Formats: sequence, C-alpha cells, structure tokens
Amino acid sequence: MKVMVIVKASASSEAGDLPSTELLTAMGRYNEELAQAGILVDAAGLKPSSCGARVHFSGTGRTVIDGPFAETKELIAGFWIWRVNSLQEAIDWVRKCPNPMMEDSDIEIRPLFEAADFGEQFTPELREQEAGVLATTLGLNAPRFTLGPELVIAGLNQTYTRETRVEIPQQWSRFVARMGELSRPAGDFYGVCWNTTPDCEFDYLTGVEWESHAPVAEDFTSVKLIARRYAVFTHTGHVTAIPDRIDAIWTKWVPDCGLNIAKAPCFERYTAEFNKQTGTGGIELWIPLES
Repeated sequence: MKVMVIVKASASSEAGDLPSTELLTAMGRYNEELAQAGILVDAAGLKPSSCGARVHFSGTGRTVIDGPFAETKELIAGFWIWRVNSLQEAIDWVRKCPNPMMEDSDIEIRPLFEAADFGEQFTPELREQEAGVLATTLGLNAPRFTLGPELVIAGLNQTYTRETRVEIPQQWSRFVARMGELSRPAGDFYGVCWNTTPDCEFDYLTGVEWESHAPVAEDFTSVKLIARRYAVFTHTGHVTAIPDRIDAIWTKWVPDCGLNIAKAPCFERYTAEFNKQTGTGGIELWIPLES
C-alpha cells in the first residue's frame, strides 16, 4: 500500500522560519534510512501559505484567494509518499522521525486510494486509461492495450542474471548467424524473458515465430505464448537502451499501474521496421496482463 505522510504546519513554518543545520542533518539521515529500507517514493517540504493561493469553486465560478491562510492547524508544511506493507509499518516509521518543527507538531498518515478500492465502477477500460496516464508521467509513453495471439517462439535460449544480462547482444549475434538454417522467411524477431526467479535470474530466448508441429533444431528451445491481453510499449530509443526501459517499466510502472500483471513470459518484438544498421525502430515491449 502507499501512504501520504503529512507534516502539519505550525506557527514557525507559517512564519517562514527555516530549520536549523542540526534539524536538516537529522532529517537527512532519516530520509536515508527510508530510502535504504525501500519505502520512500517521494518527499518535499512546502513553503508557507503566504507564498501560495487557493482557488474556490462554486458552480461554474472560480475565485482565486491569495495566501496566507489563517487556519494554521489545517495547513501542511511537507509530505512523504511511502510504499509500506501496512498502516502499522507507517506508524512505526513516523515514530522514528525527528520532530520536524521547533515546537510541538503533528504528522498525519493517510492511505492513498488503490484501483481495488473503487470496485466495479472502475472498469477495465478506466484502469487501462489510468495506467496509460501513469506511463506518460514516467516518461515511458502510454502503452497500447491489445490481445496477443497464441504464438510458439523457437530459437536459442540462455540463462542470465541482472549482472550477466549484458551478454544478451552476443546471444542475438549467434542466433542471427543461425537464421540461414531456417527453411522459411523468419518474419518478426522475438526476445522472450521467461522462467524468472525472485532473485532476478531468468531465461532469455532469441527466436522467431514457429509452427507448433514443425521440427525444431536440436539446440533450439521453443516457448509457447498463450493468447492473452498485453500492455505494449513502443521503444523509440536505441536497442542498447532496452534494459533501462524494461527496468523503468517493472520498478516504476508495474507497482503503481493498478493492473494485474500475469506471471507469464514478457517479450521484445522486433518488427520489419527495425533497422539493424541504426539499432532503432520497430521495437515493442510486451507486458502480459491477467484477464
């Protein structure tokens, strides 16, 4: 779950009094602990309300009200966004926080809404729309959502870790050299990531679409991809930037996209538009979704 941890404003924060070096140092150490624990998503301090404004809505009318605002106890002076396992975990972390103010202060914890909280009203179409918006804000470009057909992909397979995956281009070179053995046009090329383990070890298959009944070379491996829905990201950069794009999808987009990601192979698809000379164009990243 994600929570917003809200630092409530005080007389000193509204007066614009800046924190001491000692407090800044203590808060810096605390933020380091949050980051090292893997729960920190975002954080920021806010300038006093005298630097801000409010917009009042009344029907179709809009009225701008300049700060400062009198209700100090209702204002906020800063916030964190955390990803935690429970409200109690968030409470435990807040109890470790240095007092962020020069006087008595309060920190409030509020869970963020998640897709499941909205029930049936949040339709699959709306979920995908929101997931697309999130991808855009992350600089990934909005994916298209489509039903992928059943495919059999056959080719060379090798096991990698996060450290050894830099060797994948050599596997592609070996596979391309074997393409002369195929008795038909290869069509699109596929890089299939499968057999993934919790410690990020995975199998990677460089291959092409194969007829299910056709014989496969002795040193080839085949993987069957069932028909299912996918989020398809177009990769517009150089082929060598794919690992960074995949990492961004899985570490930033997947945890917060509100979609159910299937425990199934994901893959790269290199279409006829892929330019081998420039290493760009026609590259798609297919992320499997649960029905």
